[in-house]
Amino acid sequence: MGREAEYFSKDFDWEKLKQEVESNPSLSYHFQPFDSISHSLPSPSQDSQAWNQFHIRHSTGRFFKERRYLLKEFPELLSCDEYSKVLEVGCGNGSTALPILRGRDNITIYACDCSNESLERANKMIEVSNVGSVAHRFHLFHCDFSTNGFPKWLACDSCQGNFLQKQHDQFPDAKENKDTSLNNSSSLGERKCCTGGVDFVTLIFSLSAVPLHRMPSAIRECFSVLKPGGLLLFKDYGLYDMTKLRFEPDKRVGFREYMRSDGTCSYFFCADTVRDLFTGSGFNELELEYCCVKSTNRRTGKSMRRVWVHGKFQKPF
Repeated sequence: MGREAEYFSKDFDWEKLKQEVESNPSLSYHFQPFDSISHSLPSPSQDSQAWNQFHIRHSTGRFFKERRYLLKEFPELLSCDEYSKVLEVGCGNGSTALPILRGRDNITIYACDCSNESLERANKMIEVSNVGSVAHRFHLFHCDFSTNGFPKWLACDSCQGNFLQKQHDQFPDAKENKDTSLNNSSSLGERKCCTGGVDFVTLIFSLSAVPLHRMPSAIRECFSVLKPGGLLLFKDYGLYDMTKLRFEPDKRVGFREYMRSDGTCSYFFCADTVRDLFTGSGFNELELEYCCVKSTNRRTGKSMRRVWVHGKFQKPF
């Protein structure tokens, strides 16, 4: 198997890791009740500033690697109809957008981030790539979807209302018209009021940066701009990941929430929390599992156990 296939391998059992971690007294502080009254999370503006500084520090491009595994993990991005639209939420420096643009030459990506610095990095990364016809297929915009929602040009109120109407449509020919309304470039996508919504939303290591109490509204925003039948593709940090276990007690800012020394925050998901968040916002669960991968630090030779949560969720037709 090639190197990319390692992202699918089950190198260790998550339940065994859970038992090992929870029986370790030195790690018990991760599971103790958290007093939210004595701690405060950063404001949205502080979040944006922290991520701006983060991308300035990691401006060489070595920190973020192109996520070449993405199309193996989410093959729907390769097999989708022509002229499909993708909304990438939390685009960072473009490491998720680039393999999608390489994989399909007729897919359009709308990519947003709360950090203006990251948008500049993403624009430069795509510009220097050898991907053809990018100017017409890659569109960046500034947005904090957890506080302000998505702009109406992505899916206006009228189109969102049409999405809801279609979901409740019980006419016999509803199934016959389903495919045309999703990806046909002459349907919603050509409306002058907005782009007509998107066929995919990607949340790749971005929801974890949103405070837990803002996650439900953020996911509902994603739901609102998806066309009926559209897919939300999710991957993020999982419970008991080694990066969680390295946090010291004073870095806890919430239940399973931590603040790094640079002011950026991260939440670590269990599968049940992910399920509750997305199904509670109206999505149907298609796939949900832990990705447990052993990797080796080339510099130190130390083995690392990484845990991520992989999910695919669909907006009902």
